[in-house]
Amino acid sequence: MCPDTIYDSERGDISIAVAGDAMITRRMRPFQEAGFLKLVEILRKADVTIVNLEMLFHDYESSWQWSGATYTRSDPHNLDELKWMGVDAVTTASNHSFDFSEGGFLTTLQHCREIDLPQAGGGRNIDEARSPAYVDSPRGRVAVMGATSTFSEQSRAGPGRPDFPGRPGVNALRHNLVHHVEREVFDALSRARNELGYRDIQEARRTFGFQGTEEAGDERSEIEFLENKFVLGEEFSITTSANQDDLAGIGKWIRGAQKQADWIVYGTHCHESGATGEFHGTTRISPPDFLIEMAHWTIDQGADLFAGHGPHFLRGIEIYQNRPIFYSLGNFIFQNESVLWLPDEAYRRFNLGYDQTPGDYLDTRSGGGSRAFAADPVFWRSVVAVCNYSRGDLKEVLLYPIDMGYGRPIPQRGRPVLSEGELAQQTLTWLQDVSKPFGTEITIADGVGVIRV
Repeated sequence: MCPDTIYDSERGDISIAVAGDAMITRRMRPFQEAGFLKLVEILRKADVTIVNLEMLFHDYESSWQWSGATYTRSDPHNLDELKWMGVDAVTTASNHSFDFSEGGFLTTLQHCREIDLPQAGGGRNIDEARSPAYVDSPRGRVAVMGATSTFSEQSRAGPGRPDFPGRPGVNALRHNLVHHVEREVFDALSRARNELGYRDIQEARRTFGFQGTEEAGDERSEIEFLENKFVLGEEFSITTSANQDDLAGIGKWIRGAQKQADWIVYGTHCHESGATGEFHGTTRISPPDFLIEMAHWTIDQGADLFAGHGPHFLRGIEIYQNRPIFYSLGNFIFQNESVLWLPDEAYRRFNLGYDQTPGDYLDTRSGGGSRAFAADPVFWRSVVAVCNYSRGDLKEVLLYPIDMGYGRPIPQRGRPVLSEGELAQQTLTWLQDVSKPFGTEITIADGVGVIRV
């Protein structure tokens, strides 16, 4: 240590571990496999460990909202299991945040406060949702912030005013979506919009101020139809961009965090896919343009690490301005098949009646393991990334492959253990391939991926 320093945090040395979605519904402490205990040791050894909490913690006090998917709920005591594993903070903004309405989400945040697990991404108004949570580590204070681009409108937090409270919810990152189509399709869409009367409806909405302040574009080259924007182009394509109002609101909190923390980690939940890139089955592996824009922008604003998650599989890694960007860290714990209770509408989706139980529903949904998440190993293999910084700069990223039990029965699969051998090689090779478009080189040594800067 230099003679003029008195705190370890002044050295600019820290290790920050990040992992993907924690959909935890069961205890972690009973298990003793070597691969599991080694993983726990990695999480605990990092100065700060952060995961995304894509699960609600409550006792069904609040009404559920129709989601058409898993209704996420876990015993509140399982938050202690995450802390036992070494998790120091969580992000909470996701498409599942309002599975059990406002009450279920706020109850989850309350349980996080009660066990002293800092959370970021949700709150009683938009500023609380955008504000950072802080973790004091031996090597510096870390600000953790979170957002989601995949959300229901009911879950989007809103601002208050002096005479009225704000709206509870998540820090939602909206994005603009533009479809570029060729002349023949553009003319057909324009005619359909006019003949069906949608043009008149849109003009009336603008007249009465329901369309915001944006003016209508030149209808010879762009139109709005069925709440989508279409632009005349030479070829078919889709472009996206982040909402500038949301970026402005997020930006002030990042700048404020710079004054109160040594390090900033920004997490973003994103299920949307890019318009280009190869498919893996039905899964598009490239991130959307607006997420790349968001990631670069947060680094430019002062963030030291960007952790993406949401699609439940690994996407590429980019080193931007000497800072790591993970476009998706995939899953960390994947126990969404062990929820205890489900609403009647969930059973109806599969023509199940009152004689069936959650076990029947969850097994039917996956076709006994033959379809959806259960049928593809890509959703059950991921990494835990440990980012090591020295003197304020990123030195290396260590990528520890994890296995969540693909092909095992429901009561076994979902809990992470360190991968070994051929399985570890396959996971890291996948990550090498999806990171190449970003110019990132990952070497593999002793079953661990390494990015050296």
